[in-house]
Amino acid sequence: MDSYGDLVAADDVLLFVNAAITSTSQREFHSDTDEQRLSLDFLHAYMLGNYRDLYAGVLALDINDHNAVLIIRRLLETTGEATAEQRRREGRLIASRLAMLPPQRVYGLFDALRRARVNNRRSRAIMRDWLSARQDLAFDAVKYRGGLKRALRHAHLAPAGEELRTFVFAPLTRSHYATPLLETWRRAHYEQAALYELPYTTAEGFAAQHGISRDVFLERIAPRMTRLETLRLQESAHRRGTTAVRADLAGMPLTRLATYVLSLPVEDRVRRRAELTRALESAADRMAGSHQGSWGKVTAVLDDSFSASGSAHKRRRPLAVALACHYLLAALAGSYTGLWTSGRTDALLTRPYGPTPLGRRILDALDTTPSRLVIVSDGWDNAPPGLAAEVLRIWRTRLDPERRTSIVHLNPVYDAADFDVRRLSASVPTAGIRDAEDLPALVELAQFAEGRTGLTELITYMDTRAARMLNGHQQEQAR
Repeated sequence: MDSYGDLVAADDVLLFVNAAITSTSQREFHSDTDEQRLSLDFLHAYMLGNYRDLYAGVLALDINDHNAVLIIRRLLETTGEATAEQRRREGRLIASRLAMLPPQRVYGLFDALRRARVNNRRSRAIMRDWLSARQDLAFDAVKYRGGLKRALRHAHLAPAGEELRTFVFAPLTRSHYATPLLETWRRAHYEQAALYELPYTTAEGFAAQHGISRDVFLERIAPRMTRLETLRLQESAHRRGTTAVRADLAGMPLTRLATYVLSLPVEDRVRRRAELTRALESAADRMAGSHQGSWGKVTAVLDDSFSASGSAHKRRRPLAVALACHYLLAALAGSYTGLWTSGRTDALLTRPYGPTPLGRRILDALDTTPSRLVIVSDGWDNAPPGLAAEVLRIWRTRLDPERRTSIVHLNPVYDAADFDVRRLSASVPTAGIRDAEDLPALVELAQFAEGRTGLTELITYMDTRAARMLNGHQQEQAR
């Protein structure tokens, strides 16, 4: 039996994990940026001060990049408060997580450490090891030259090779570079053709410098763009009502693809129905992998109420998560029913509208007698208020005490006022969700929020995830 203190600790960790999955310190529908930032900062400080080992262990879970960076920064800022064993374990977790982060996030972290004057031996070693593991530092020197230069200076490091050192600190002092990419960057200052051989974000600045029209530039740089860069341009173009390069939907991450689909006008979705549906189903099938069709009879309640429109910072993000979950659950299920709060039946044409009658939709869902019920919603049940909680309470205590139907609530929105994602009922586990791709792991994590397992089991789960991440990092380094 876990002690009362252990149960409190388990609850605190799960609360923090939900926040670290969903919150990015940006405005949400029901709370502004300052509320989000203050609430999240408090949780980070509370966890670091009371559960340092567990706080570091969260790096192995499916939290978002924003919170992974915050955890790493706080651990490095408080190196003096950690024991030697804690420093060794934290160092391995930090190195493994940094290897998973986009490079721009890592360079941003290094900048934050520099501004905070964190320059202890451990932080310098972590920066050195990450930079030495980069496969192509010349590429970083071109695309992230400012961040790389500041990181090298802060950690008292020098890149290998005189040519690379010259490029980072005085790039225009050489008349020729032997490294092709560095030479291309030098030539792009006076040759328009050279800029189309550079990474998109670097070439963009040269295009403006040479006065090249946006349409011409986008058409010629398209082969050099990553899928996500192409997709971001498409989303931005649709918001402005202009055209841009055509996005290649094959291979797009599921949630990102759902975000793109929702950015399209309804007329475009109707016209491209076959293409978009095929892309969403293919992405969901890839995510389901070997688990495709293994979840039995699944019913989902999906929130497309007005609050699913998100905010200016997270435009339609809650709805995109629900749409992506819809397709992923359909791939995982042997038999699937998706119920939208609006009553719509065409998922591809969904849009944020109206109140949130979660209670009524949950009743409809339970009528389908599923073996698994998944609710994807921000939890603001308001038509009528509180009905969902009462339905779930009666179902759990009177109609299905044996738990023949597994129920989980996944919430994509952090509630700053409650320091957690908003819950529907104490009788049903709630987990935060950032991307639909994390749904299977979050359903597994939700068992701990149900109160039937305690701190010991939670620590075992976190240790298992940490070992998996560390092993993956070691195998990657060995290649």
